[in-house]
Amino acid sequence: MKTIVGLVQMRCTDDPKKNQAAAEKAIREAAKKGAKIVCLPELYLGHYFCQTEDHAQFKRAEAIPGPSTKALGALARSLKISIIGSLFERRAAGLYHNTAVVMDADGSLAGVYRKMHIPDDPLYYEKFYFTPGDLGFKATDTRYGRVGTLVCWDQWYPEAARLTALQGANVLFYPTAIGWHPSEKKEWGETQVSSWQTMQRAHAISNGVYVVAVNRTGHEGDKKAGIEFFGSSFIADPYGRMLVEASRDKAEVLVAEVDSNVVETARQHWPFLRDRRIDAYGGITQRHLEKA
Repeated sequence: MKTIVGLVQMRCTDDPKKNQAAAEKAIREAAKKGAKIVCLPELYLGHYFCQTEDHAQFKRAEAIPGPSTKALGALARSLKISIIGSLFERRAAGLYHNTAVVMDADGSLAGVYRKMHIPDDPLYYEKFYFTPGDLGFKATDTRYGRVGTLVCWDQWYPEAARLTALQGANVLFYPTAIGWHPSEKKEWGETQVSSWQTMQRAHAISNGVYVVAVNRTGHEGDKKAGIEFFGSSFIADPYGRMLVEASRDKAEVLVAEVDSNVVETARQHWPFLRDRRIDAYGGITQRHLEKA
């Protein structure tokens, strides 16, 4: 089965209505290019608010299902495509998640994934806002294939990619918000982008899947101490080859074909799943293996 997937690299404002309109315009562009599954960046409805710990930001959260899933669902139904969106979910009073939703081509809510790994770093104070996901790692059936959704910090964990791929996902989608601290860009900027891409390309190779990483771009927050999101969104095939790659500083819509036959062939020739020693991996569930 061959399917065209699309990524929407956005330059987000802090106006949800403008971002929703920009997202819908870009999704339509991807559909015109033939995309049947389109992914938006992490928390696309506003600026990346986790740069500070501010209780007022909880007002951004919404229920799922809710207004954004309704809007994305209507667009998916109209275009007859599947859409992956990343939202700030209000589950209950005082209980919030960083959540990816999959809207299928009939407009229905096909899947919900709550971000499992929650960072707490300078300018990435997500533990203040988000409860770790409790739905586990998930693959979702859509009209155009079985996909996995993970979110940003999840992309650094091989366990997350593996457990999602083992559920039959042929494509892993990573809505993302990652960028440079201004003080680090000169010395570490290129290394950080390379590491980010290399890690996810490794997931593609080791699991025999396609990987779609969708970032935002542009500077947000304090002019001197905010985050410069570095774009560079990409689609990699099961051999780790970059099929398309976005720029560092522009809003873009990119598409590429994914083919389940390529997944099958890659896994036949690089049979990592076949040769796994599942009888020997018990230690992976431990936080640390102390010396005997």
